[in-house]
Formats: sequence, structure tokens, C-alpha cells
Amino acid sequence: MRQDRKRLLEHLQDSGLIQVVKSDKSKQGFDRVDVSSQMQVFERNVTLTEQALKILDAAAPEKTGLLSSFKGRREIDPDEIGEIASKAKKVIEICTRITELDKKRADNAAEQIRIKTRLAQLETWQKLDIPLNTTATKSTAVFIGSFPAQYTEQRLGEALAAENPKLEFELEIEHSEPGMTCAVIFVPASQKTMAEDALRALSFARPMSPTSKVPKVKTEKLKEKSRRLAEESARASEEIASYTEHRESIKSTQDYFRIRTDKYNVINHLDHSRHVFVIEGYVPEEDCEKLETLCNRVSTCHVSFGDAGEDAPVKLKNSKFAKPAQNILTMYASPGPDDLDPTPVLAFFFYFFFGMMFSDAGYGLLMVIAIGIVLKVFKPDERMRNNLKLFQYCGVSTTLWGLVFGSIFGDAPAALYNAFTGSNVVMAHSISNMGDPTPALLPWPIIDPQKDALTLMIISIAFGLVHILVGMGCKFVVCFKKKDYAGAFFDTGLWMLMLMGFAVLAAGMIASPVLITVGAVIAIASAVGLVLTQGRGKKGFGKVIGGLASLYDITSYVSDLLSYSRLLALGLTTGVMAQVFNMLSTMMGTNVLGIVFLVVIFLMGHAINIGLNALGAYVHTMRLQYVEMFSKFYEGGGKEFEPFSLNSKYIKIQEDK
Repeated sequence: MRQDRKRLLEHLQDSGLIQVVKSDKSKQGFDRVDVSSQMQVFERNVTLTEQALKILDAAAPEKTGLLSSFKGRREIDPDEIGEIASKAKKVIEICTRITELDKKRADNAAEQIRIKTRLAQLETWQKLDIPLNTTATKSTAVFIGSFPAQYTEQRLGEALAAENPKLEFELEIEHSEPGMTCAVIFVPASQKTMAEDALRALSFARPMSPTSKVPKVKTEKLKEKSRRLAEESARASEEIASYTEHRESIKSTQDYFRIRTDKYNVINHLDHSRHVFVIEGYVPEEDCEKLETLCNRVSTCHVSFGDAGEDAPVKLKNSKFAKPAQNILTMYASPGPDDLDPTPVLAFFFYFFFGMMFSDAGYGLLMVIAIGIVLKVFKPDERMRNNLKLFQYCGVSTTLWGLVFGSIFGDAPAALYNAFTGSNVVMAHSISNMGDPTPALLPWPIIDPQKDALTLMIISIAFGLVHILVGMGCKFVVCFKKKDYAGAFFDTGLWMLMLMGFAVLAAGMIASPVLITVGAVIAIASAVGLVLTQGRGKKGFGKVIGGLASLYDITSYVSDLLSYSRLLALGLTTGVMAQVFNMLSTMMGTNVLGIVFLVVIFLMGHAINIGLNALGAYVHTMRLQYVEMFSKFYEGGGKEFEPFSLNSKYIKIQEDK
């Protein structure tokens, strides 16, 4: 019922269950309600509050801590919205006053520039005791102006006489410097034309802004005006700063008008008749019952559901483990109608590869603990929370890989132990050097990226192969779901078999000659299958050519596999940089000065290492997902589910328990 519109829309906006479909034309028998004028008022108020906050922040910056950006929106009671609405008019008046004061300051600043320019022009005329706009007396023509050259009175007189020997004049130099001479010339009124011709020949120019006052008097008046404008601007700044106590009210009011703008934007696109109105939109299937219950509870209405179709928006739903990686996926593209949701696979490999690249147990523990504290103390919003949880899981992976590589702030425990005891210990023995008699702090064998680089390279390529095969497996499933069985088995399955054949063959070179034979048979059989099937869409001899040409794609897979060498490179970089900073920090010995030096270099060095290599691990891990895996199966192109909700920036309404 139309009479329930306001109440129903408010509840739908609170719930965030439905994405409203907005069409440009109404259906037959219905009309549209034009609320554009109200929307413009709300949008103008949002803009006004944004300007006021910006001005306030410049005049009196908000005191925030280093971690304040993690803080979530302020929670308010649902009843508080009514209180915000009742105070909105007063807050808008305050914002209007703030912008007026800022405009006054801007106008004064512009006027100060003009005064400064005018004072600079008058500076050369301070000795002049008549107004600059004087042009004549009863019997005399007066010329006040400048020449583009430096003259003395004698030289200027000679120049004028040379131009016209009959000219009678008196002159006075007011100012002279290289490239300019300011002067006053008096001639009989009867010789005014002669004087103008002579002066024009010497490029004489009158002042740009002649004043009716004596220059010295005018200068004092301008300085007084400048002081007055400065005082006005200072008072305006003080008054602006006095409104800082209303900062939170302005933020809340801005969100209030932003919410109302969204609601009226929806009203603009709804079909209305005299007694009813119609809402169409998308709702996740799991929320259908909840939506119907809400609508029937707050209004007299009829609710019906139908198939969303292929154009439906996408709402991702994942476990706590995978959900933090959803932001990484949507940065690339939301899944299309034929795609799988790759978030679980993306999450696992993102955490795995990030940890392998960052690979330090000390850094990983710092990430886990610091993010845990931030989540507990600041209670950030969902999106920020997911981003933080992403890096917390990456921190867990980093810790585990750091223990595999034997890296805890590099070799900090061993370096500090050796520096303070004079002993010779190592962090742990690498798998290639188990017979080393040197005492080790860690009891298990490690993969040392420096000593076992070849082994780690092989492991990195192996992980890369698994990653690519998983991507191809996703493509296989997508083709199977679309009933493209030929594409699943011939275009994807045969390539997977060939890559696995090469993997078995490579393993046989290390483990057993039997595996070489098995791998070669699998690879050759797969290659024959590709030659026979990849040209199936062509005719005649093109089938053979297409099949043979498809084998060239093996170079692309080799290139993709080599990209995973970055797992070794970044893991090695993190460890080596950490060891270098540990070595530098212990160079000054263990005396008082040396310990101070140790603490400073240790903290600064590892902070730099964390910043550089965490960024590198993040970027290169995303590259491996986007370029190496997604290219095998993911098309994207989906539209993200954008529910009609409280789109606020500073406040959020407490959930109904």
C-alpha cells in the first residue's frame, strides 16, 4: 500500500536484504513520483557538510592516533536517528556559517594579494608629494610615469631635448634603478602635444592604477586595510575552530542526508498508482523468507519470488577462512554467471604463497599479534576487518614458513647469542649440511634459501605446477557444468595430463628410471591426443595443422612455471636483508654505546625489511593469482550485489539483537 511506503522503505534500507532494480520507464498503469527536488536538497546538504568538515580539519585537525584508520563507524541506537534528524537544521546552519567564514577568509586572502601588488607599485613613488592621477594644473601639463631605462635628471633632460629642442620642461626623478626610471615632467599647457610626442619616443608609460591620493598617504591606507583584513581572517579562523565541538554532529548529519538521498533515489524509480507502489529487485535465496516476514510485519503488501536469471548480481558466501580473500577477488572481477567462485582456492594459495615469500617467523608472529590487538581494540567495519584478517592468516603462514626456513628476524637469535657470549652457534642446520658439528638453536633441519637454493627452486616450480593444475581443474569443472564435455576432456584434461606427465618424468630423473618411462608415456599420449583433437573445429587439412599448432602452447606453460621462481627470490631477499641488519646492529660490540646502536639499527632495519618485503610479497602473490591461475579458467564480468542499505560513512545503526 502506498501509505506504507515510508515505513517499508526505511525497514528495507535498515535490513540491506534487497538490491532494488531501477528502470527508467514505468509500467503501463503506473506513474513515477518525481522527488528530484528533495534529492537535490539532500545532496546539497551532503556536499555542504563535506566542505564544512574539510574546513574544520584544516583549521583544527582532529586528534587521531596512528591506528585510528582501523576504527569502525560509530554505533548508534536506532532511536538516535530521530534525534539527528531533529538537529539537522541547526547543524546545516553551522555548516553554512563555517563555509561563509571560509569564503570570507578566501576573499580576504585574494584582497591581500591585490594590496600587496598595489603596494609594490606605489613603492617607487613614495617621494612624490602630489597624487599619481595628476595630469594638469591651470597653466601646466603634468606627466607622471616611468621610462624603461635608468636615467639621471641630466641624462633624461638631454634625451627630451634631443627629441624636441623647442620643448620647455622641468622634471624630477622619483626613483631610478636598472631598467626603470620613475619621473614627473612639467611642461607649459601649450606644449602638451609636443611633450606627448617626445615622451612617446622614449617609451614613457603612465602608472597602471593612478590614485587620487598622495602615494605615501595611499600606502598607509592600504597597509591599514591589510591589517584589518588580517584581523578579520584571524577572527574567522578562531570562530571556525570554535565549531570543532560540532564535528561529530556534522558527521552524523552528513550520513543522515546521505541515507535520505539513497532512499529518495529509490523512490524516484518506483512504480506508483493511486493506492499502491511496486518494488522489484534481487534478493539472495537464503534471505527470501526473512524479506517476506519483514515486509508483512511492517506493511500491507504482497510478496512474490521468481528466478533471478543470468543478469542477476553476485553475492559471495564463504567460510571464515576464505572470506577475507573476497576483496582480492572483487578487485579483479566478480564471478560471471558461468564462473565458479574461486575464493576458497584463491584464499589458500594467497596465504600459502605470501607466507613463502615473506618467510620469517618473527615477522609473522608480529603480524598475527598486532592485527589481533587491532581487531580487539578498534572493532573495525566488516571490509576493514576482512582486510586485516587476510593479513593475519598471511601472518600465520609466514610464521610456519619462517620455521621451515629457520628465520626468526633473520638469524637474530643466533647473532645476538654469539655477540653477547662469544660462542659460535647457528639458527639450524640445513638439509644439505646435516653433518655440521656447530651447535644449532633450532632442533629440526631447515631449508636454507641461501644454501639450498636449487632445492627451493624445484619446490617453488612444483608448487607452481600444482597451482596451475588447480586452475585448470576449475576450468574442467566449469566446462563440465556447461555440458561442454569436449572442452573439458580435450582442451583442459589433455593439457593437465601432459603437465602431470612432465612432472612424473622430472621426478623420475631424481627418484627412479621407471617414473621416466611412465611420465614420457603420459606426456606423449597427451600430445597425440591434443594433435588429434585441437583442430576439431576446422575442416580438412586444417584439423592437422590446428592440432600441431596447439602444442606450441607448451611454451606458455613453461613461462608460467618459471614465474614461480619469485617464491625463491622473495624468500631469499627477506632472509638476507634481515641477516644484514642483524650483522650491522652487532658491529659496535656489547658496551653501552654498542647496545644503544644495536637497538636502534635492529628496530629500524627490521621495520624497513618488513615494509619492503611485505609489500613485495603482497604484490607478487596477487600477480600469481591473477596472471598464472585466473587466466586458466576465470572470466569474471559479474555485477556485485549492491543492496539498498544504510550507506553511511561515520555511523552505523546497532543491529537488532
